[in-house]
Amino acid sequence: VQIVESGGDSVHPGGSLKLSCSASGIDFSQYIVAWYRQTPGNQHREWVALIGQAGNTNVARALRGRFTISRDNAGRTVYLNIDNLKPEDTAAYYCNTESSSLPWGQGTQVTVSS
Repeated sequence: VQIVESGGDSVHPGGSLKLSCSASGIDFSQYIVAWYRQTPGNQHREWVALIGQAGNTNVARALRGRFTISRDNAGRTVYLNIDNLKPEDTAAYYCNTESSSLPWGQGTQVTVSS
C-alpha cells in the first residue's frame, strides 16, 4: 500500500491550493479518509479534515470556511482545497485513513510567505 500526496507549492498569503491524495494497493473509496498536517519541528500531525465513503465531510473548526475536502466520483482520489492561505498554514500535508491505519506517504509541502 502506498499513499501519494501532491499539489503542494510555495504561495503568497491569500492564495489557493488544491491538494490531491490517492493510494495504490487498496480501494481508497472504501475508507474514511482524512487530511493531516505537520509543521516543522512538531512530531504531532494535526487533523485537518475527513470525508466518508458517502461524501459526508468534517473540517477542523478553526479551519472551516477556508478548507474544503472532497473526493472524485470513484472515491479513489481525495482532495483538499485551501483558500485564503495564511502563513500559519505552512506545513507538510498528509492523508491517511481516519484511524491512520495505512503507511504514511511522503506528504506534500505547502509554504505560505510573502
